[in-house]
Amino acid sequence: MARISLDSQLRCAPDVLSRNLDGETVLLDLETGTYFGLDAVGTRIWELIAQNQPPPAILKVILDEYDVDEQRARTDLLEPLGALVAKGLIRTTSAS
Repeated sequence: MARISLDSQLRCAPDVLSRNLDGETVLLDLETGTYFGLDAVGTRIWELIAQNQPPPAILKVILDEYDVDEQRARTDLLEPLGALVAKGLIRTTSAS
């Protein structure tokens, strides 16, 4: 799995289409023809990435909107981000 930190800069991969269906998101990787599903929290994270929000801002939204402690929120953010990067659905660079 790709290594992600709160210093990473994120953007949705240009060849990935997304569609929100009843609060969950379906992603289509046009390059591979593979579909992926995101639950409600994953959908919220995807929306924030699409709005060019950096990981610290995404973490703040998760803490504000969900009943979760900071360590759990950090883990629940960074692990899925790593999976999205590993699957090529988002791109990342380290902040300079």
